[in-house]
Amino acid sequence: MKRADLSDADCGIAQALGVIGDWWTFLVVRDIAGGTTRFDGLQRALGVSRRALTERLASLVAHGVLEKRPYCARPPRYDYLLTAKGEGLLPALIALQDWGTRHVTADGALTATSEDGSAETRRVHELLDRKLPDVGLQRHDGQRVGPAARGGVWTVLYFFPGAFAPGTQGYPPGWADIPGAKGCTLESLTYASRHADFQACGATIRGISTQRPDQLAAFATHARLPYPLLSDQDSKLAAALLLPTFRVAGVDRFKRLTLLVDPDAIIRAVQFPISDPAGSVDEMLTLVRDQ
Repeated sequence: MKRADLSDADCGIAQALGVIGDWWTFLVVRDIAGGTTRFDGLQRALGVSRRALTERLASLVAHGVLEKRPYCARPPRYDYLLTAKGEGLLPALIALQDWGTRHVTADGALTATSEDGSAETRRVHELLDRKLPDVGLQRHDGQRVGPAARGGVWTVLYFFPGAFAPGTQGYPPGWADIPGAKGCTLESLTYASRHADFQACGATIRGISTQRPDQLAAFATHARLPYPLLSDQDSKLAAALLLPTFRVAGVDRFKRLTLLVDPDAIIRAVQFPISDPAGSVDEMLTLVRDQ
């Protein structure tokens, strides 16, 4: 059946499939979101034929999902970058990853953590020595910043499922029954209590969640956090690094993990899975001191 023959022309799913086309196209978007933006790099990463990749890139450019940005005039060479329309696919990419992790490679149970040795854990630890993408995230005070601090310091990035101030719209029903979900407030307060120790070692702390900035602002004020919280509510960083998530009450949330990033924005240590939120803070402080 040709795409033009789709009988349900008013169905958004059918129209989306008319753009995405096949599973290779989603993998192209995945790798471009992760920072592989040039033809040869994409071809090596995907193992697809040059003709097939050329066709898919041309289709995505024609549909406004990607834009071409020249980096060499002779011969003409381009970076392929996501447009705003393309970035709108990122939550779908994360949802597909979560579905595959939960229902294909695992038993379908809802969890905010993982097992040692699992495919998900291996994927996270493969982030070692990778450069952190400089995507824009909204800080809890409204300022847009990159995930890594500037100024020649190390950055501790702890990703947490969700933390809420009393009196605000709080945790979803059944939150306490999800393995690994509890402990965000304890983790945040423990980082706050060790803040001066991290600073003395030349490291700054940043917490990252998929929560809205106003929710993070309320929690940061309530907990009197001496460091910023960043919102990845648009899934840009989650998609760039293929970070593990779980979905509850219609919201994709990070599974708890921590990255140690050097002054050149290279990931030098990974904590995942984390079974002891407070204990992981002291473990991270030891890692920072050893650098």
